[in-house]
Amino acid sequence: MKNNRFFFIILLFTNWAVADVTLPSFFADNMVLQRHSQVRLWGWANPKEALTITTSWDGATYKVTATNLAEWSTSIATPKEGGPYTITLKGYNEVVLKNIMIGEVWLCSGQSNMEMTASWGILNGDEDVAQASHPNLRIFTVAKASASAPQLNLTGSWKTCTPETMKNSSAVAYFFARQLQTSLKDVPIGIIVSAWGGTAAEVWIPETIINKDELLKTAASKLNPNEYCPHLPGTTFNTMIHPLVGYTIAGTLWYQGESNVGSNAYDKTFAALIKSWRQLWANDFPFYFVQIAPYNDGYQHFGSVAIRDFQRRTLQLPNTGMVVTSDISTTDDIHPKDKKSVGIRLANLALAKHYKISTGLVDGPLYKNYRIQKDRLLLEFDYATGMYFKNKTTSQFEIAGADNVFYPADAIIKNSIIVVRSNKVKNPTRVRFAWKNDAQSDLFNAAHLPASSFITE
Repeated sequence: MKNNRFFFIILLFTNWAVADVTLPSFFADNMVLQRHSQVRLWGWANPKEALTITTSWDGATYKVTATNLAEWSTSIATPKEGGPYTITLKGYNEVVLKNIMIGEVWLCSGQSNMEMTASWGILNGDEDVAQASHPNLRIFTVAKASASAPQLNLTGSWKTCTPETMKNSSAVAYFFARQLQTSLKDVPIGIIVSAWGGTAAEVWIPETIINKDELLKTAASKLNPNEYCPHLPGTTFNTMIHPLVGYTIAGTLWYQGESNVGSNAYDKTFAALIKSWRQLWANDFPFYFVQIAPYNDGYQHFGSVAIRDFQRRTLQLPNTGMVVTSDISTTDDIHPKDKKSVGIRLANLALAKHYKISTGLVDGPLYKNYRIQKDRLLLEFDYATGMYFKNKTTSQFEIAGADNVFYPADAIIKNSIIVVRSNKVKNPTRVRFAWKNDAQSDLFNAAHLPASSFITE
């Protein structure tokens, strides 16, 4: 009995003495850390274990002690872009993170159009795959998982961009990163891709946010089970976003909406998602998103175009931007193949709005307001420079009076104002544009970017 008790005590002491310092999967070899920042690092160790962290770019040393919950967290200062570097962590064991780059980090999320890879079949995919050797572009793809409660870690690894890794990574995220890297003169870029085809926005929002708002809760209750993905609020947020909260990022890209067609509260839902993520990160980072493409789903309703309009309205939130895709997609495919144009347009938004190094137009004409002039409506737009109709004239405007019955309207462009009228509406009060699920906008500006569908309140 004494020998057994002695062995047990030795075993406990041994386990305590060799307790490993561990980190979440995204703090690993090949990672990219945000430049010019106080970057948070965190992980686990033995309770009260003292850790020393050393960064090779400046030789600085940081000391931190694990809590009684076996957790530790600290912040380290990152320099301007560069690398490769190492970070050494010493406690009872030693961990060395190697081949670290300092640059720009973006989180990319959504459903299948964000998840879609070159291997699925994209426009000119073979050519782009062959040219995808970029050692300073790193990709972290989060493995799909769901849970009913927030998780602390996730599955994935940082990979250097090669033709093979690019082929099996988000095409939109890759083309965004590549355009960004080119324009920023080879600053290292890290993209974290956390996407799951078929998911509604609600599964990417903390469940507590949904449950405390009756409108959001009602909308979420109408989501139908999906054999390919979760449908309950918060279930992918818990596993594919929550573990990342605190990882320093430059901003977020979002491509989703198809699975919310039919929702009458998507604008509130989408806004709740953006606000909740920013609150968790304690950072009003840029949030750029892709408007879903026109698609002929064979049904006689306005479900898809309504989602596009809800997305347009979300631009009322600060530090947001939207890419319109109606001119680079076909109406017979819910997964448009031209992912390069989408990625480049997202990058152009970031370069102009966040990095402030582009002065050209990066947005299509965006409806602003209207005023009534007798039997006419005069429409004002932002980003209206050089507005034109693709075929010189248009049939995509409709107006309505107090009876809310819409009729086709004539439209002309006059000094960056669009004047619309119809002989059938003497006292117009509302207007809508390209208001069909499969309508491809025919209104463009000098940058040859299309206008979004819209309807006035």
